[in-house]
Amino acid sequence: MSIPSRQIGWSTQDNLLWQIAKQMEQASCQLCTLNDNIGTITGTAGTSGTSGTSGTTGTSGTNGAPGDRYQTTSSSTFTLGTGGTITIGTGLAYTTAQDVLISYDINNHQVSVVISYNPATGVLVFGAPSEVIGSGTYSSWGVNLNGAAGGNGTNGTSGTTGTSGSSGTSGSSGTRGTSGSSGSSGSSGSSGNSGSSGTSGTSGTTPVFPLPLVYGLFSQTGNSTPITNTTVESTLINGGVGTLTVPANGFAVGDAFRGDFGGVISTGNNQTIRIRIKAGSILLVDSGLQTINNVSNNVWSLSINFTIRQLGGAGVASICSLGTFNYAKTVNGTVEGFSFNAINNTTFDTTVSNTLDVTVQWGAATINNTIYSDLFTLNKIY
Repeated sequence: MSIPSRQIGWSTQDNLLWQIAKQMEQASCQLCTLNDNIGTITGTAGTSGTSGTSGTTGTSGTNGAPGDRYQTTSSSTFTLGTGGTITIGTGLAYTTAQDVLISYDINNHQVSVVISYNPATGVLVFGAPSEVIGSGTYSSWGVNLNGAAGGNGTNGTSGTTGTSGSSGTSGSSGTRGTSGSSGSSGSSGSSGNSGSSGTSGTSGTTPVFPLPLVYGLFSQTGNSTPITNTTVESTLINGGVGTLTVPANGFAVGDAFRGDFGGVISTGNNQTIRIRIKAGSILLVDSGLQTINNVSNNVWSLSINFTIRQLGGAGVASICSLGTFNYAKTVNGTVEGFSFNAINNTTFDTTVSNTLDVTVQWGAATINNTIYSDLFTLNKIY
């Protein structure tokens, strides 16, 4: 309600009340203006701090260890279809009695049994082949197990990712009246821990093959030189394929061998013959002088057997040998012959190379005494 204008003729009391009313009206207007001004000067809120950075990713685990190695090459000259010795890479994992594949190309290769391997020099000794494809003499070979070796171990797993850092705290609000300053940025989160290394892969396993108990070592491919009209000790063996030699330290206890001869013999009446079986110059067994009476172009056969009883040098190593000689008389069809055996544990030595030889010696030099072989095979039977 508005205050009326002052009137002439008011009493002193009316004038006093009018003045008081006007002063109160002015004070009320000033208070409204002050309230309006207070509402417009309130300070603004401070801004939020920034988030911390994420932790770094852990490192990957190490690779697994490699498996055994067999694949290699050789530049040794060698004829397919025979046993023998070649030089391959060093530090490989070949062991005795494994099957080894020796290949010139897809049409010329063979599979043989490992007799010995020297990882320091790369010298590989192997027996006559159990399988041959093609033929010929070459000086460039690929060599591997007859079957693939186990692969490398798998890589270790990667380490786990580190956890993210925590977010920074928000800045405080500004004071009332003036605008609040922005809050400081939060500190970066600490880096995540590195992931643990992956476990090493296992080595590849060596293939296991069925191993033959019987395999050929040597086969004669021509007649031996006739031993005629002489008392000189002479060999019954001619050239062939394979090998008659076991390298130094190539024997194992229990190794057994068998050789079979065949041929033609003629003698006069009451003649003597002597057969010796040798390892190089070392005598294994001797038949002594044996009497043969008046045969002409008769067929003969000789079987020889050996077993390794103990390994070592002379005086320690031991070998048992047996020979059986027979011939058929054409005049009456009867079979005659003799056998002989011995154990050598004094001069036989497995720590050196041993080469088989079989010899004949006549008791008298006459043109009627003649013998030669047209067949000889040598096999490892255990």
